[in-house]
Amino acid sequence: MARTTYDELLDAGVHFGHLTRKWDPKMSQYIFMERNGIHIIDLNKTLSKVEEAAAAIKQIVKSGRKVLFVATKKQAKDIVAEYAKSVNMPFVTERWLGGMLTNFATVRKSIKKMSNIDKLTKDGTYSILSKKERLMIQRERIKLETLLGGIADLNRLPAALFLIDVKKEHIGVSEALKLNIPTFAMVDTNSDPSNIDFPIPANDDATKSISLITGIIIKAIEEGLEERKREKEDEAEKEAAVAKAKADAPEAAAAEKAPGEAGKRARKAPVEAAAAIEDAKPAAADEE
Repeated sequence: MARTTYDELLDAGVHFGHLTRKWDPKMSQYIFMERNGIHIIDLNKTLSKVEEAAAAIKQIVKSGRKVLFVATKKQAKDIVAEYAKSVNMPFVTERWLGGMLTNFATVRKSIKKMSNIDKLTKDGTYSILSKKERLMIQRERIKLETLLGGIADLNRLPAALFLIDVKKEHIGVSEALKLNIPTFAMVDTNSDPSNIDFPIPANDDATKSISLITGIIIKAIEEGLEERKREKEDEAEKEAAVAKAKADAPEAAAAEKAPGEAGKRARKAPVEAAAAIEDAKPAAADEE
């Protein structure tokens, strides 16, 4: 079943591109026509590309890895943050810090600093500090939360990036390229899709368009997570069955062995009795 339809794409305004004078020639393969000075995106390409991207991102999530969502433009940040939280994926919706991927070790130190401040408030140390020190720590905590709150649980580099507007997020794209991290992105007619592994030609300015495409990707992630959960449950059941079989094996062997021993004793009984009679015969002859 298709993840979306032409009607849904049209209703969301996914087909509306930028003014023709602002276009990027590398997007020509995804442009259907020009109308009233605006480029119209080919929705056939959008449908096929969104299917391809969703299938690929589903496999990444199914393998147990994380996808980092990046959207710092005003009309996209709230939508993306809400969607990313719903599937417990990391996100960046404020400012992309230079080196967030290429200098990840330093970024992790900043995240650790944020968690240390939280520990201060929990163990009572925070209340001992002076009012000025508490205010400074509080301001720093708010700043760190704003910039890094979305990636607080990201312990290693993400397996992929999903971006809204590659022109605005060019630093993130370049860092992903350096680290060979696959990129998924909504690309408008003013963007360069050549550096994106899975470009989705779509209007990246309209909130409806952003919500629709991001929602499709989120649904694919949910499917991947569900399949991973089922696989883990199946593996656990198999392991339990194997462990039970191993535990039952000695008991079964003992049960099989017991009748064998009884039969052996039963077969030996007549022979032993006959031998006893033969031994008794000479004794009886001597008595006579």
